[in-house]
Amino acid sequence: MRIVVAVHGTRGDVEPCAAVARELRNRGHEVRIAVPPNLIGFVESVGLGPAVAYGVDSQKQVESDAFQNYWKLKNPVAAIKEGIAYYTDGWADMNATLTELAADADLILTGTTYQEVAANVAERYDIPMAALHYFPARPNSHLLAVPLPSWAIKPSFAVGEWALWRLGKSAEDAQRRTLGLPATNIRSARRIVEAGALEIQAYDPTFFPGLAQEWGGTRPLVGAITLGLETAIDEEVTSWINAGTPPIYFGFGSMPVESPADAVAMITQVCAELGERALISAGVWELDEIAAAEHVKLVGAVNHSAVFPACRAVVHHGGAGTTAAGARAGVPTLVLWVSADQPVWARAVRKLKIGTSQRFTSMNKKSLTAALRTVLDPAVARRAREFAAGLATPAQSVASAADLIEHAARPVRTG
Repeated sequence: MRIVVAVHGTRGDVEPCAAVARELRNRGHEVRIAVPPNLIGFVESVGLGPAVAYGVDSQKQVESDAFQNYWKLKNPVAAIKEGIAYYTDGWADMNATLTELAADADLILTGTTYQEVAANVAERYDIPMAALHYFPARPNSHLLAVPLPSWAIKPSFAVGEWALWRLGKSAEDAQRRTLGLPATNIRSARRIVEAGALEIQAYDPTFFPGLAQEWGGTRPLVGAITLGLETAIDEEVTSWINAGTPPIYFGFGSMPVESPADAVAMITQVCAELGERALISAGVWELDEIAAAEHVKLVGAVNHSAVFPACRAVVHHGGAGTTAAGARAGVPTLVLWVSADQPVWARAVRKLKIGTSQRFTSMNKKSLTAALRTVLDPAVARRAREFAAGLATPAQSVASAADLIEHAARPVRTG
């Protein structure tokens, strides 16, 4: 089969799709992949080249004021204009890229964001579309109380779906005209669902008890999907960990902050007072000029599956993949969330009592100390270990997703 993978977002959005793409390629299928220009090197490094650019640089999106400060009070008209510009930037380019790639495809696989782009191209070619959802993005009873903004990148309930559709309507209307599709006033999320798109839930059902039953099997929950990549410093990090007491891991992925130096200084001081070692993964933070204290190690990206089990606790931004890695490792989690779907995972961690959470921008020395005392409680550690026992392995998750995609595409090849 010929499968096109077109996904936009940060590495946390792209990696699960890349893992499924690699599994499908290993099964003998032809896979073409399109990702943000800043992540082409990443997917090609795992054997998925040649990749093509899909939309705008996603790291620049994350660093924009629209993403970082959506929660601040703004002039409503200005906020709407900012939201439209943010969400539709690169839409036409994504359409052009995907239209060319999918001309003879059997299925399009996309991520949680910009599903409308893929859905319209799939409609144009009358082929199935599948999407990986990294949190429960369709209306459900679990997320009614989650405080996401109505125009957030990954809204979780119907009013958010409507608002997101309105923000992108002009860009989507233009796309549909370009594709020769009829105009429509039905919101995009509803069209995607009614068209029968395969919506694979790339997280474990145990994070949201009862959700699989609520959806009645229409949205299969397969577990978190990752490539589990080794890094060049894994051996060095393991050696440092083994040389002392288990550390607390701190890492914030693609989330930029105003002052990485201040954040490192706070972490260093709090851990010193608690008598803990700290392993700080830089992510996009610039830490080269910062001198680490004796009880602190500053590193680049690490292999979560290898490092997390050796830590006392993990502290991070609450991305779906990092949350799953911490949970699989059986260690307590502190989520310091920034935006998008991160409050969803922050709430799940608190509700399951396998850790706690707070907004990153509200963190101070006192609150960080209190939160770390909470996650280091032996009862929290015990619940985290028990929770880990019920999670799917990465191999099980990716195999289940690939099976579902093969089944969804098969009628096209044999019909």
